Amino acid sequence: MRVLSFSFENYRNLKPGALKADESTNIICGQNAQGKTNLLEAVWLFTGGRSFRGARDQELVSMENPHAPCTLRMRFESGGREQESVLTLTGGRRHAEKNGVALKTPGELIGAFCAVLFSPDHLSLVKEGPAVRRAFLDAALCQIRPAYAKILSQYTRTLQQRGALLKDIPYHGELMDLLEVWDERLIRLGARILFERARYTAALQRQAVPVYEGISSGRETLEIAYQSTVAPDSSDLTQPQWEQCFWEKLRAARREDLLTGSTGVGPHRDELMLSVNGLLARSFGSQGQQRSVVLALKLGEANVMAQSIGEEPVILLDDVLSELDDSRQEYLLNHMKERQVFFTCCDPSGIRLLRDGKVFYMKEGCLTGAPL
Repeated sequence: MRVLSFSFENYRNLKPGALKADESTNIICGQNAQGKTNLLEAVWLFTGGRSFRGARDQELVSMENPHAPCTLRMRFESGGREQESVLTLTGGRRHAEKNGVALKTPGELIGAFCAVLFSPDHLSLVKEGPAVRRAFLDAALCQIRPAYAKILSQYTRTLQQRGALLKDIPYHGELMDLLEVWDERLIRLGARILFERARYTAALQRQAVPVYEGISSGRETLEIAYQSTVAPDSSDLTQPQWEQCFWEKLRAARREDLLTGSTGVGPHRDELMLSVNGLLARSFGSQGQQRSVVLALKLGEANVMAQSIGEEPVILLDDVLSELDDSRQEYLLNHMKERQVFFTCCDPSGIRLLRDGKVFYMKEGCLTGAPL
């Protein structure tokens, strides 16, 4: 999967322009607040998702001309053939077209163009609490197993219903029989989530660990493990085994759950453990190590996705080179030739390490360096 060309008009601060992408490495260089991240964000929209910065669609249109339509156009290779998608933002709404056919919703673009993104905000994967890492696992699974999103949504609703019931039972003892009904549903849905997460973590471990070894030039070792409140040793449990373990844990925790009015065990309490050389990356990793861990996770995610969809996704790396030493920068710039990568960077010194590819320059929203 590769971007062939990309054009943009009336998008954020970007001046109308276009680029013809290199099939491997592309660097967009420029100072802060010039529009580099805006360009990656515009490319990301073609995955069918929303802005990775949390912006609403109406905020993506240029402030200089907010009432005019914004048009993004991409030619790309996918599924063994050349395709074209167009996104138009007007009146606060996004409209999508693929290969000349208007789509009902932009979400219908999902699967046509696949990408994996790293932005500085993703450092929260290491620095913040378990909820962020659970969300990472769930988002990755939703991309390769669309049915997983529905299961996750159903589990969340069931968990909320069980929580409300736990709070009511002390005042209405006759509701106790209903708890069995909600427990059965929670266990059935939760076991599917646990099974998929544990299996995905094992696949991610196989893919991300060698990537981290390459980024660190073999000096450090990354360990990834799924730590469950349901089953401490969860590496190879079947889904029925997950159900049995969850049932046992939930039954044992019932008294505590009634006291607290919440569910204390289950996939909503689990953790993705990330360690470097045996030490937790969150507590003991340097800035460079933490950034390298997130990079390895993201590139590992890309590898797992490639195995699932049968072709390499495009990699979007926003401000990834800062705080990495030369050897780590050199690895990223020159050792991913099998896939197309877009980098943004502020410091042009990193460009000297690039052996092959294209360099673009962004200044005040104007892109130069490789005219069509």
